[in-house]
Amino acid sequence: MEVPAHFAMPDDQLRSVLEQLGVADLVTVHADGLLATPLPLLFDPEPGEHGALIGHVARNNRQWSTPTTAESLVIARPTDHYVSPAWLPSKTEHGQVVPTWDYLTVHVYGDLVAHDDPAWTREAVRRLTERHEGAGGWTVEDPPGDYVERMLRAIVGIELRITRIEAKAKMAQNKTPADVAALATALREHGDERGAAYLTDVSLPAARRRADLLTDLRSGTTRR
Repeated sequence: MEVPAHFAMPDDQLRSVLEQLGVADLVTVHADGLLATPLPLLFDPEPGEHGALIGHVARNNRQWSTPTTAESLVIARPTDHYVSPAWLPSKTEHGQVVPTWDYLTVHVYGDLVAHDDPAWTREAVRRLTERHEGAGGWTVEDPPGDYVERMLRAIVGIELRITRIEAKAKMAQNKTPADVAALATALREHGDERGAAYLTDVSLPAARRRADLLTDLRSGTTRR
């Protein structure tokens, strides 16, 4: 993935994306081609140097049972949105704006390991459930009898042992601070709170630094 320097995702934001991971696309390469499945996944920072993503697939999904021939890839896109020039002050000021599409995306590469083990899979399901249910929510102990055990026989645990990560935040950092602030307001009005929060917390400070740098370059001064 091409990642221009001004769209590189800061390490703290990357960690936040991984910790808040929801559904992502697992892409695997096999002798007969590519397979892809959208899956809820959980980031575990403990295994290895880079951590792992854990989850489960249906037993009849051959991604877990067919050998892979290359690294596997998980693609996570926490937020993305259309950007209309009509939302931006620059349209009124000079009109030199065009539509675009902004997004956060994280590409997580690694070795895919299948866990055809009810105990491992049950623990993965428990952790995923706690992540999304929160305190006081549904737990794997709630259903009566052996219902959960029977359901577990229909799935297989998977673990992506991470080898490398590429992350990109094309989130208006190269626009003026006024445009970024206006875009954040527009996203809130359209219900994209996560996108608006990223613009406010990360992109707006970056846009201000960029604007200050451009001002200094034009005036021949350097800020300290």
